[in-house]
Amino acid sequence: MPHATQMSAADTGLLVIDVQEKLVPKIIDAAALVRNIAFLLDAAHLLHVPVQCTEQYPHGLGATVPELVSKLPERPDKVAFSSCAVPSIVQTFHREARPKIVLCGIETHVCVLHTALDLLALNFRVYVAVDAVASRSRIDHEIALRRLERAGAILTTSEMCVFEWIGGAGHPQFKAISQLIQERMKTKDEP
Repeated sequence: MPHATQMSAADTGLLVIDVQEKLVPKIIDAAALVRNIAFLLDAAHLLHVPVQCTEQYPHGLGATVPELVSKLPERPDKVAFSSCAVPSIVQTFHREARPKIVLCGIETHVCVLHTALDLLALNFRVYVAVDAVASRSRIDHEIALRRLERAGAILTTSEMCVFEWIGGAGHPQFKAISQLIQERMKTKDEP
């Protein structure tokens, strides 16, 4: 019997929050952020994990960055910080029977935080891929992660999510996932 916090591709959804053209250049380690989100999206598509996405006031902040836009479904816009302000976000996760939601995007201390708190209040189990969320300042990012964890969100990484989704080397998509990981490692600029 898996632990209550253990994810699988069958019970998890992925929410990409506001990775937009005018915000990304101001984000610390933006290239790593985009690379890790792209990795999560590629894995989610392989494993049929439903993906949703939002854009915060795209008229002012621009569209989702080109590196991700082709990997994403419809991107409803919002002016509230929480992605839950878009009714279809919560409705789709409920309809798809996805009680566990992985969050990625920007900014950790604003839209990611507000979304996570709202999802927790709606009784979703929330996971924050810490290498796939970021802010303009390290202190805002770090304090937001601490607050999220204390509020009940589970901190994880993009690779940890994907390995949980497949559950083992016997999964039919294991080789394809391994290839994604190898490709990601070729461009990884972290120590």
